[in-house]
Amino acid sequence: MPEKRDYYEVLGVSRTAGAHEIKRAYRKGALKYHPDNYKGDKVEGEERFKELAEAYEVLSDSVKRNRYDQYGHAGLEGSGMHDFRNMGFGDIFSMFQDIFGQMGGMGNRRGHVDHGEDLQIEVELSLEQVDTGVDEPLEFTRMDLCDECSGSGAKRGTEPIRCETCNGYGQVQQQESGFFGMSVRVVACPKCKGRGTTVTDPCSACRGSGRARKKRVLTVHIPAGVSNGQVIRVRGEGGPGQDGTMRGDLHCYVRIKPHPLLVRNGNDLVCQVPIAFSQAALGGKIQVPTLSGSHEINIPAGSQNGDVITLKGRGLPSLRSGRRGDQHVQVFIEVPRKLTRHQTELLKEYAETEQVDVTPQRKGFLDKLKKYFS
Repeated sequence: MPEKRDYYEVLGVSRTAGAHEIKRAYRKGALKYHPDNYKGDKVEGEERFKELAEAYEVLSDSVKRNRYDQYGHAGLEGSGMHDFRNMGFGDIFSMFQDIFGQMGGMGNRRGHVDHGEDLQIEVELSLEQVDTGVDEPLEFTRMDLCDECSGSGAKRGTEPIRCETCNGYGQVQQQESGFFGMSVRVVACPKCKGRGTTVTDPCSACRGSGRARKKRVLTVHIPAGVSNGQVIRVRGEGGPGQDGTMRGDLHCYVRIKPHPLLVRNGNDLVCQVPIAFSQAALGGKIQVPTLSGSHEINIPAGSQNGDVITLKGRGLPSLRSGRRGDQHVQVFIEVPRKLTRHQTELLKEYAETEQVDVTPQRKGFLDKLKKYFS
């Protein structure tokens, strides 16, 4: 087991620090290493969080602090110290509810983190934005803390008081009779609705709710290659928790607008392009649409209706690997509905040659047809 650090060093205070300074230092450190806030290694964050709680338990207690000042860690043996290293976050929240309550809803007396409401919003993107990724500005309305009372629900200058019904615990025991006799069930306190506090002089702006609807504007990064219906979660942009600012999340549902010329198939794109009979027979060059602009492709002579020409790497990027799919150009031969006199004469002249110079595909079909009827 590693040697314990000095408790004053853990909290970052001097040995002459007063109770208010110690509480403030613990509050600051606990907020930094709280699992919903700490962005570093989760194991390290949890160890630091519990180390802070242990240091605060000693230095906030005058008797334990005096013994520690005289004899160090050895002087605390047999003093009833909690084993924080084997405790969960919920247990620590329960022990220091008064501290966490001031930190804006990090926990409550029921021993779990009270997250706020998750919100949903739809984000509409074009295929071009899916191709490159986009920083999308969003504007929505959410329930937020009341500016007048800072979310407490109490009139400015006053504070909520501990609920007399549940003694600030937020829950009460309820006896129920059943088939096997009386049973006890724990339910949210009916007076304080599980908050642990009540308001005697409510805020006039929010009528004691502590909440108000506010407009929120933020920019969300949508990565390239995102799929239709995919959800982008933005942590901490939902509604505030019951006890303060432990917010829920914002879920952004992606909807991709249909493209006028391209159809998505996974990471591939498909484009159907009409070509003239003469282009199919003789070959030629045509312009086709891609997400990066017009692109020239070569139509091979003798192309058939439905033939596909593949443009490598012209599709969408994979969300995971970034590797691009392909674009498939499918040609279909467009038969003119009206012909000029000159065109009609030329086609008639060509039609006379078809009995002599039959294409392999047609010859095979005619042979099968003749055999079938014979």
